[in-house]
Amino acid sequence: MCGIVGFYGPEPVAADIVVGLTALQHRGQDAAGIVTFDDNFHLCKGNGLVNDVFKPKHIKKLKGNIGIGHVRYTTQGSNDSELAQPFTTSYPFGLGMVHNGNVINFREVAQRLHDKYHVLPKTSNDLELIMYTFASELRIKDLDHLSVIDIFDAVETTQELVKGAYATITVIAGHGLLAFNDPLGIRPLVLGCRQTPDGPVYAFASESTCFDYLGFDFVKNVGPGQAIFIDKDLKVHYKNPYNVPKAFCVFEHIYFAREDSVIHGRLVARERVRLGKILARKVKAAGIEPDMVIDVPSSGYFAASGLAEAIGVPYRRGLVKNNHMGRSFIVSSQAGREDVVKKKLNPIREFVEGKKVAVVDDSIVRGTTSRRIVRILRDAGALEVYFISSAPPIVSPCIYGIDMAMSTELIAANYTEEEICRYIEADKVIYQDLSDLQDLFAEERGHGGCFACFSGRYPTGDVTKYLRHIQEERESHRDKKDRHQVVSSVSAKAPEPTEH
Repeated sequence: MCGIVGFYGPEPVAADIVVGLTALQHRGQDAAGIVTFDDNFHLCKGNGLVNDVFKPKHIKKLKGNIGIGHVRYTTQGSNDSELAQPFTTSYPFGLGMVHNGNVINFREVAQRLHDKYHVLPKTSNDLELIMYTFASELRIKDLDHLSVIDIFDAVETTQELVKGAYATITVIAGHGLLAFNDPLGIRPLVLGCRQTPDGPVYAFASESTCFDYLGFDFVKNVGPGQAIFIDKDLKVHYKNPYNVPKAFCVFEHIYFAREDSVIHGRLVARERVRLGKILARKVKAAGIEPDMVIDVPSSGYFAASGLAEAIGVPYRRGLVKNNHMGRSFIVSSQAGREDVVKKKLNPIREFVEGKKVAVVDDSIVRGTTSRRIVRILRDAGALEVYFISSAPPIVSPCIYGIDMAMSTELIAANYTEEEICRYIEADKVIYQDLSDLQDLFAEERGHGGCFACFSGRYPTGDVTKYLRHIQEERESHRDKKDRHQVVSSVSAKAPEPTEH
């Protein structure tokens, strides 16, 4: 999962891109990058947070009234800075691209690029596969007389060849700004506009919250399989979305998106309150009577408040979050996740001591973070701890851009609720029912959603082969990382070279 933005208008866009990426920082903390265009591409990217990567001297060099930006959260590959987006290619015209999501048929796409077009991607980042596929389809058009139809034809062929989940934004040098989604619309992308005395500025972003900070009006969601192109005269062109059911990722509403974002007409905060209220039935059926409901900050807050309201129990902030620590879910290693949880959460002892506490989190993935939270509350004197997940049991890995690990690491895929309860050392574990979650989102603009991590049914069809490929890729990268750590350790112990 990552965050992407793109801007095009009559004025320089670098400052807006930085603000937009800062609003999307929750979607990726590993790396950030920006590319703008005037007569040339101007690129700046590196590992770290937005404010770490972009200083005033960098923004000054990012010239142009068209540009794109990206914040990265690593789901596949390493954290090497060379994998940070955007990526550019000089032909045809010059393309700069960012994406959010995951290509699942990456081996087939890479083989086709090699065999048909003799393209060898430089990195393991699957953005290159999308970019070079689009570039290869674009370059067979009449480039001296490139039309919007030609661009949309290249998009459609790319969508047919590249499987998975992706939302993309592309600068086509000298022509305009292009955005398109995968045919199922699994990842979010929205279009906004801000009027200026010199004309409109258009923006694409992963979430609408970017527009709130920058004074943009929401225009529309980029639909499943839809493409939107803004030409050099700032005229907006649309390619109709695919006539297929939408499969938007429900986990965006549960955890990943910011609560102040509106996704497909639904305010994320309101949906999380509704998730909490739905849980009240199961809490009452379990016969537990907590003295208070608390949340795991901050994605559990609205579900916790909804649950507390529904069962008539006070809501309290029993855990205080250190806002200078990152999101533990998107830290790449288990040791790192546990370290983040330990450092970022501090219990308010006076609230929880001697109390029966219902603690609401967005989900339970591996279980180790949940166990750490239960221990924190018990150490603070909680009499009983009931752990409540606003998501159903996660039984299958996400292959569309959220790092939920493989099935062997998912606790709900391998253990019963009673066994999970014992493992995390809680007095009771309660999950959201999948049927309730599906009912909640069944009316989403007449379409469904992607519930694959809860059901094992993937909207892109049989993914058995791709699951195996992803597992092999992750194991390969893990082995490379382990070897690198050994080499680094040996190098650190080696004597310093001497000069002669």
